[in-house]
Amino acid sequence: MVIKAALFDLDGTLLNRNESVIHFIKRQYERLHKEVGHIPKEKYIAKFIELDQHGYVWKDKVYQQLVNEFKIEKITWEDLLYDYVGEFKNNCVPFPYLIEMLVNLKNKNLHLGIITNGYGKFQMDNIKALGIKEYFDVILISEWEGMKKPDQRIFKKALDHLSISPQEAVFVGDHPDNDVKAARNVGLIGVWKKDDQWDRVEADFIVEDLSELTEVIEWINLFPANS
Repeated sequence: MVIKAALFDLDGTLLNRNESVIHFIKRQYERLHKEVGHIPKEKYIAKFIELDQHGYVWKDKVYQQLVNEFKIEKITWEDLLYDYVGEFKNNCVPFPYLIEMLVNLKNKNLHLGIITNGYGKFQMDNIKALGIKEYFDVILISEWEGMKKPDQRIFKKALDHLSISPQEAVFVGDHPDNDVKAARNVGLIGVWKKDDQWDRVEADFIVEDLSELTEVIEWINLFPANS
């Protein structure tokens, strides 16, 4: 079958979340220096990154622990969380070739979609901050959908929205289970965007960066029996 759509995870796939977090937490420390300046800057940054666990721990837990460990008294964890929710979008860093890749795929008449776990407005703000919202035909965010990856239903909902079969779409993500394995279980072609957190990931294709995806799709269309 010819590939008609490319679906993507957001964090770690389109958004360079690790770099974005570093940008954000440095600026938060500087913004709130009066409240957290008794903590050495590098300690504050390192502890936040450690507790965040690549985004898999929501920030209410992160900030509660920060406040307790560092004995922060001049600002509450709720206010720190509010600052995160409001300011993170101003620190979004895209992966290289993001816009170039999306333009190339749209020029090939592919439908594009995002399926991401997370809070609705927060993730949509980040998508808008990257300047990519208009490229996508469907955007599904777990909070708004009432289901999250690796639930097969969220993948099927995107396919239904685009009126295509699983075999006509690739799904690109960085997480071995929530993205690649889950997508393949639905019948999509699973593309792993390589991430140093994991190795030996079972995927149909592996890409080092986004610039390789157009070529992967061209290869699939030329040799569908081998994909």
